[in-house]
Parts: sequence; structure tokens; C-alpha cells
Amino acid sequence: MPEPEADHGRTLEVSAREGSGGNHRQDYRGKRGRHQFVWALLAAPAVAWTIHLSRQGAAMAEDAVNPSGALSAVLLIFALLATPLRRVWPRAGVTRWLLRNRRYLGVASFGYALWHTLFYIVDAGSARSVIADLPRLDIWTGWLSLMILVPLAATSSDAAVRRLGRGWKPLQRWTYAAALLGLLHALSLNGWEDTVEPLVVAGPLIVLQVWRVLGSRRRPGAL
Repeated sequence: MPEPEADHGRTLEVSAREGSGGNHRQDYRGKRGRHQFVWALLAAPAVAWTIHLSRQGAAMAEDAVNPSGALSAVLLIFALLATPLRRVWPRAGVTRWLLRNRRYLGVASFGYALWHTLFYIVDAGSARSVIADLPRLDIWTGWLSLMILVPLAATSSDAAVRRLGRGWKPLQRWTYAAALLGLLHALSLNGWEDTVEPLVVAGPLIVLQVWRVLGSRRRPGAL
């Protein structure tokens, strides 16, 4: 029969393990709840567009082309802001939030790029019109940006990260090429008539990336 002290010690040890397990479960549930909230927030515009599309049909496509493209661009910029912000304000709440959620932001950006493409095709009216537009700078840059985003979104899962290993980061750096093409796409729309809004939206990322590159030149291997 165990001594009272030993029995008490075992009870405390079991309680500690149970408490630790309970804390882990609570942390997991809290983390899962936060992720679900982020996804719900990111999906809200898509749900609204789906409802409008089912009610109004192709008539709403023209009005949704620009907003869906702008939303895709903004989400991609937010995803890319995480890394340079980590250098400038590493402890800021917005930096930590972007670092935790940048993968979700990137995938959502791709999703809204698909919506943008769908609305464009519906608004164009026919495959012939879509093909006829391809030589235009403001069109082929958008298509190329979307094509780059496809493999990036397809390899955004944890399983893909483990499978690709060291090759995952170099692949994901193509996001910058997609963003640059997206900016060129937005700037050249309507004959370069409205360049202010795209530059204002992309401005913070451009400034922070320049800061990051200049800083890395002073500290080799910092990129």
C-alpha cells in the first residue's frame, strides 16, 4: 500500500498532466476558433457575390470585376507586408497578426483573383472576346499573374511545406513576381488613366521592401 505522501505526489502529478492536457486542448480550440473566424471574414465578400450572382446573373459581373480584382490585390499586399514589417516593427500586434495569417491571406487573394477572372469572362460575353483581348498589356499581365499564383496556392498547405522542404521558400518567392504583374495590370487598365489608386495601395509594400533590401545590403545574409 503506498505511503500517503507518495499517493499525494502521484495525485498531484496526474492532476498536473491532466491540467497540461486541458490547456493544450483549450489552446488548440482557441487557435482553431481564430482560424475559422479569419476564414469567415475572408470569405464574406465571396458569399455576398455568390448570392448576387445567383439573383442577378451575368448583369452583376461588370460591377464586380474591379472590386474583386482590387480585393485580391489588397489581400496579396497584406500577405507580403508581413516579412518587411517583421524587420521594422517586430513586436507590433499587426505584424504578429499578419505573420500568423499571411498564408490564409495569400490563398484568399488567389480565390478572389479567380472570382475576378470569372467576372471578367462573364462580362466579356464570349471566348472570342477574351482571346481577342489577350495581346493587351492590361490583360496578359493579369492572366500571367494568375498563372503564377496557381502553384503557389496549390502548395500552401502544411503537407506541401513538408513535402517540398527547402524548395518551398524559393517557390513562394514567385509571389513577388505575381504582385508586380498585378500592379502592372492595374496601372495599365483603361490606357493608364487611373494610376494613383494602385500606387497608393501598393506604396507601403514598395517602401518597406526597398527598406528591407537596403538593410540587407548592410547586413549580408539578412534577406
